[in-house]
Amino acid sequence: MRFKKIVGKIHLWLGLASGAIVLFLGITGCVLAFQTEIESLQSFRHVKPESRAFLPPSKMLALATAALPNKKAHGVSYGDRDKPAQVSYYDLDYYYVAYFNPYSGELLKLKNMDRDFFRVVVNGHFYLWLPPAIGQPIVASATLVFFVMLISGIILWWPRNKAAAKQRFSIKWSASFKRKNYDLHNVLGFYASWIAMVFAITGLVWGFQWFGNGLYFISSGGKQMVPFEEGLSDKSKAALASVPAIDQLWERFKTEAGPGKTVEVHFPSSDSTAVEVALNPSAGTYWKTDYRYFDQYTMQELDVKHPFGKFANASAADKIVRMNYDVHTGQILGLPGKILAFCGSLIAASLPVTGFLIWRGRRRKKPAAAKLNQPLRGIEVARG
Repeated sequence: MRFKKIVGKIHLWLGLASGAIVLFLGITGCVLAFQTEIESLQSFRHVKPESRAFLPPSKMLALATAALPNKKAHGVSYGDRDKPAQVSYYDLDYYYVAYFNPYSGELLKLKNMDRDFFRVVVNGHFYLWLPPAIGQPIVASATLVFFVMLISGIILWWPRNKAAAKQRFSIKWSASFKRKNYDLHNVLGFYASWIAMVFAITGLVWGFQWFGNGLYFISSGGKQMVPFEEGLSDKSKAALASVPAIDQLWERFKTEAGPGKTVEVHFPSSDSTAVEVALNPSAGTYWKTDYRYFDQYTMQELDVKHPFGKFANASAADKIVRMNYDVHTGQILGLPGKILAFCGSLIAASLPVTGFLIWRGRRRKKPAAAKLNQPLRGIEVARG
């Protein structure tokens, strides 16, 4: 009992310290759960399939440069026959996506992602709309506190005997508001805690470098994650390239792109960098994406040992790193996973509210009990 009392104090004060941020993260998580499904309703994300071939990446680069002459295009992504080609532009101070008809090159939509609704929500979820150097540590710290609270909450929930266990798994809807609120906090908190722990752990991988490296170290059996180093191209062999490398690589990999697959070709950022080709076998997730790097002059494939390299070379630890985003969003389980993520986020957002109401109710109860005891104390003094 003394141990649970200490755990209860820790749970209370950590909850009061982080409750507002946890509430915010839960609500924004709910908003982001079905982002893909909502965005698919936008007309510019669909084109009429045609029999002719897609325009190659070099043509897309020229179209992109004409659409935004003062911005540097990063790469072009091709999807199914009924999907537009997407050209992304991003740097430290801007992020745009241009949607083109892949057959005709018609510009369907030029979107400033800094003003995109879901992008704004993501920035709030990750940084609280503060500068990343400030917001990211705050969110990461609140996530760590939330993780500790989940563990302490399970300890407090754990029943002392079989009789108590019957009250831990169901909500007594016929009871008073205070009792229903108490049950909502405890029962729903327990059921959602396992999903919330997944949110917390995957969030901590992004939030703290030491946590991500530690998870990789444990899952790999004591190995360190290899830092990413972009491959370099041999400029001395520039004369060998008669057809742009991005077009050659697109021709090579487009035959591997079937229904539901996407091929993204990244434009070289300089005359000495490699060309990256990302082949994703499933448009609904990201962890199985094949990231391949090639010399832009010789087309020779470069060996990149980072977790985000060739999927066939990825170890179990590398795959865990790759899965982090898809697990965090529930996408790894498809629509059922997104529903779980939505429900888990909603319950996680409710816990600070129901917890605060429990605390406030107890705070109000103590002064009332003290006032009721005052006359009794007076009688006892008189009798003494």
